[in-house]
Amino acid sequence: MNDTLLIALYAFAGAAATGLAGAGALRLIRRRSLTASLAVVAAVGVVAMLAGTLAVAWAMFLSPHDLTVVTTVVAMAAVVSLATALLLGRWVVARSRELALAARSFGDGGDFAAPDGPTTAELEHLSRELAATSARLAESRERERALEASRRELVAWISHDLRTPLAGLRAMSEALEDGVAADPGRYLRQIRTEVERLNGMVGDLFELSRIHAGTLPLSYARISLYDLIGDALAGADPLAREHGVRLVGGRIEPVPVEVDGKEMSRVLGNLLVNAIRRTPADGTVAVAAEQTAEGVVVSVTDACGGIPEEDLPRVFDTGWRGTHARTPPAGAGLGLAIVRGIVEAHQGRAAVRNIPGGCRFEVVLPAAAS
Repeated sequence: MNDTLLIALYAFAGAAATGLAGAGALRLIRRRSLTASLAVVAAVGVVAMLAGTLAVAWAMFLSPHDLTVVTTVVAMAAVVSLATALLLGRWVVARSRELALAARSFGDGGDFAAPDGPTTAELEHLSRELAATSARLAESRERERALEASRRELVAWISHDLRTPLAGLRAMSEALEDGVAADPGRYLRQIRTEVERLNGMVGDLFELSRIHAGTLPLSYARISLYDLIGDALAGADPLAREHGVRLVGGRIEPVPVEVDGKEMSRVLGNLLVNAIRRTPADGTVAVAAEQTAEGVVVSVTDACGGIPEEDLPRVFDTGWRGTHARTPPAGAGLGLAIVRGIVEAHQGRAAVRNIPGGCRFEVVLPAAAS
């Protein structure tokens, strides 16, 4: 029993010394190829066995013949182990290089395509993660392109909308200055109208910039949806009369909501103004509100004739006004973008869909806590 314990201690001492040397070697080559690290690991296993054997032999527990046999066996094991480690290392490194080349493609703006052929479980997992990252990057690039296109359209349309009233203001001011205005009072009233429209456009841009920056302040209060919609209908009634449009608000449930009253009034006002301007004379704009399983749903239905299906995803984009709404009275295309921004700031969502004869805008808000 004592001899067995001594043999174990000598073998452990030899193997431990080899293991420490191997750990030092791995630290020195930690930035080198995986092949070198695998070769060191294989060598440590074999040399540890050899070192333990030599330590036991040095303690006279092995005969010279037995030592030669064991050394020969260990040497052959070392050759096979190192060869296997080198082959495995070269294979793993080759797969890693293929994966790196594939990853470089989506880093340069392309799509990631996993290399063919078998690979280790870790590299396979990494490949799946890179594929998912590539998909997310592609979506981000697509959103960035869409936003850039939207910004270009917004700048172009804002420039157009600013140029027309500014030219009119300049002409009217010059006429007043030169004293050639036949009706100065009418000119002054028109100037005030144009200034108010420009002021509204600047206000919309400021509101949209706060929404995009995430700095829109919200003061939540418990408000009856019936009162909120009633005030919005009263505010939009003069515009509806001017356009010969009927406003209907018959299906409104008096459910409470936790919202910023001022901002939500702006949402309803923008939706009503948009619906009235798109509805022909003698048409109807209907407002409804109800509580459903997903929250409180407020809808505004118009008689615009519908929106082309390909344009539906862009209705709430900044600056979008459709192909038939490029004239200054249609505004700068910011109203619906502001609607979506305010609703999303309230943790809700805004949507639109076509219905027979028109379209239906829906705002879904979280239900107020009871």
